[in-house]
Amino acid sequence: METVVLSFSGNLALLELNRPESLNAINVQMLNELLEALHQVEQSEASILVIRGRGRGFSAGGDIKTMLNVDDPEAFHKVMSTIQKIIVTLYTLPKVVIASIHGPAAGLGLSLALAGDYVMAAKEARLAMNFIGIGLIPDGGGHFFLAKRIGEIKAKQLIWEGKQMSAHEAYELGIVDWLAEDGEQIEQKISEWQAKPLQAMIASKMLYARLGKNELLKVLQLEAEWQQHMRQTKDHREGIRAFLEKRKPNFIGK
Repeated sequence: METVVLSFSGNLALLELNRPESLNAINVQMLNELLEALHQVEQSEASILVIRGRGRGFSAGGDIKTMLNVDDPEAFHKVMSTIQKIIVTLYTLPKVVIASIHGPAAGLGLSLALAGDYVMAAKEARLAMNFIGIGLIPDGGGHFFLAKRIGEIKAKQLIWEGKQMSAHEAYELGIVDWLAEDGEQIEQKISEWQAKPLQAMIASKMLYARLGKNELLKVLQLEAEWQQHMRQTKDHREGIRAFLEKRKPNFIGK
C-alpha cells in the first residue's frame, strides 16, 4: 500500500493517510487501499484503531482530479460503492475507532473522520463539510453522522453553509469530542484509551451498530443517487471550473 500506511503496536492499530503532497486528498487508489487496510485491522487482535493524516492535515477531501475522471456512470458507481464499504466497515468495526484531526479535514475527509467513534482534534485543526462549494451534497455518510451528532436542522444548515470551522467551533457544536493543545497531548490521550475496558466499550458499539446499520445503508444509498444527479448540474460544473480557476463560483440554481 502506498497511499495509506498501517502499523500495529500492542492493542493499537494506526492507519495513516499518506498523500501529504496533496493534503491527503482521497483518490481511487486511496479508497481501495483504505478498504484493504480496514480488512486487515478487522482480522487483527487490535482493540483500537486510530486514523490520522500524514503531513499538514487530516484530509482535504475527495481529489478533484479523481472526480473529473469518473464521469462514466459505471466508474462513478464503483467509487461510491467503495466509499460505502469503507464507511459501513468503520461503523460496524469491532474496534474503538478514533479519528485524530490536525490541519484541514474537509468534505469526504470529514465524513471519514466522523465515521469514527471518537473525534479528537488539535487546536489548529480546520473542519468543513464543504461539498456545497462545488454544487454537491455530502457523501461518505456525512448526512447520517452530522445528524447523529448535532441534529437534523443544524446538520442541514451546516451543509448548506459549507463554511470552515475552527477546532473550537466544531467542539462547541458537538462535531469534535476532544480538543488537544498539541500532538503530545493526543498521544497521551490515546495511551489512556489503551488502558480502558475495551471489550465492554466495543460491545456497546456493536449494539448501536446493529440498531443503526440499516439507516446508515439507506443514507449511503440516497447520497449516491443524489450525488450522481448533482454531478450533472450546471452548478456543479461551474463549481469545478471555479475551483480549478481559483475564483468564486457563479451559481444559477440549475
